[in-house]
Amino acid sequence: MARVYFTDLRTNPKRSLLDKIEDLLDRIKTKERIKKSDLTAIKLHFGEKGNIAYIRPVFIRKIVDYIKKFGARPFITDTNTLYSGSRSDSVNHINTAVYNGFDYVSTGCPIIIADGIRGSNSVKVSIEGEVLKEVSIAGDIVNADSLIVVTHFKGHELSGFGGALKNLGMGCASREGKLIQHSNVAPKVNGENCKGCGLCTGYCSACAISVMEKKAFIDPEKCIGCGECIIICPFKAIEIQWNESQDVFQKKMVEHAAGALKGKEKRAIFINFLMQISPACDCYPNNDSPIVRDIGILASIDPVSIDAASCDLVNNEESLPNTTIKTMLKKGEDKWKALYPTIEWQIQLEHAERMGLGERMYHLIKV
Repeated sequence: MARVYFTDLRTNPKRSLLDKIEDLLDRIKTKERIKKSDLTAIKLHFGEKGNIAYIRPVFIRKIVDYIKKFGARPFITDTNTLYSGSRSDSVNHINTAVYNGFDYVSTGCPIIIADGIRGSNSVKVSIEGEVLKEVSIAGDIVNADSLIVVTHFKGHELSGFGGALKNLGMGCASREGKLIQHSNVAPKVNGENCKGCGLCTGYCSACAISVMEKKAFIDPEKCIGCGECIIICPFKAIEIQWNESQDVFQKKMVEHAAGALKGKEKRAIFINFLMQISPACDCYPNNDSPIVRDIGILASIDPVSIDAASCDLVNNEESLPNTTIKTMLKKGEDKWKALYPTIEWQIQLEHAERMGLGERMYHLIKV
């Protein structure tokens, strides 16, 4: 069984939580995976503006300082979003990160948005997936020498929970990869919003958009699914078609995770923060009340095991009052199913194990 190291949040004057993070990094033998002179991508979620459930920058600084001690060259990173929020292009994304407390002063390393200014910096990666044989991954994730995946563990409306696998699969995908995961057809034009300005046509590398009768039209046969038109449109007239089934979505997400890890299977580590465990993704401009108490921090070299252990730790807690879980749940009851009754959240773990990304069985070791 894979080893997952866990520390609770109890501290004393001689051993702070930052010290415990260093202990976790020691236990997973980080130095054997993150090498001297590595350009190391520290993948996290900076939080949408208005959302404050993201991981505190001081915790990221501890990880940065730790790997810089043996000569690694870290940068903190994320990818741009499909939706038109505060992180849909690199300029707004970095501004949001700084607003939320992530900058060179606080973390000790630069911010690099891994898929470029508008999400078009991507690399096609071949995989042996059940659904996909090729995935689109952010260029600077592919080009990095090693990878540290730091995840705020939480609920998620499409996958039940959002952990290391989602941080890899959705978070490391380019805009094209995100669109492929969410949808099985081209974006659509909302005719009521479209002004026929033609701006989108000039940005479409596949020449799939035309303007007819003062309205834009997307040819699904030509569309490559890059999603750039969604962000370019100043009137928000081009929309994602959220029509992928939840089981196929989870499989696609995991297969993109495999693409993000390809070539770095022995050059990656995973850290999950089970703190302020909110019911939905940090992509929202708000975060609702935590569904269970703060639990602790986990570290592993296995993304499947760390997510399986995180799920179990959450489900082994009692739910908190006055949250989106309306009925108080006891220890052992399924919190993810209570949040999203139609989502079979185990699918992502099962598929990741079949893909060879790790194993669901784990040995939890308290540090």
